[in-house]
Amino acid sequence: MSTKGLCIYSSFILLQLSVHADFSYLKITNMLYKKILIAVDSGSHSLIVARKGFELAHQLKAVTGLIYVVDRNKEVINADLGITPEQSQTVLLKQAEDIIEQLIRMYDGVDEIFRFTPEGFPKKEIINIAREWGADLIVIGANRRTGLSHLIAGGVAEYVIKHAEMPILVVSKAPQ
Repeated sequence: MSTKGLCIYSSFILLQLSVHADFSYLKITNMLYKKILIAVDSGSHSLIVARKGFELAHQLKAVTGLIYVVDRNKEVINADLGITPEQSQTVLLKQAEDIIEQLIRMYDGVDEIFRFTPEGFPKKEIINIAREWGADLIVIGANRRTGLSHLIAGGVAEYVIKHAEMPILVVSKAPQ
């Protein structure tokens, strides 16, 4: 069995899980994951992240939340073309809602799903929503960026791991 790809980070534990693992044993020291927040974006890796998050939520009978942060850094404003901040915001919000709906149709199997589409900076909004909603676990993808792209863009997953108050399940992207 391969343990590559999934890790749970917490201030108290570090578990490596098999990609084909039965997640039902994740009742660690009286902690039962009842609310799982799955962070997604428009990248193809979000399909895998959502699948793993829904599998875990289904096995644990947990309430699921999907979060897609409308990234302020991606807003396109061009007065020459007549694109206003409001128009750009509307397009990005529609994209976020469409992706969440597609993922729910593909991987549903849990009883209750909450949808979150806040506007802001993903690394901060994921933590804010997780805290406000009372998530017991965050499921997030990691792109394994290195070098200059990691330095410039930073890592959303890395930031969430360092700053979240609850455990994190990181679904790593396979190296290309």
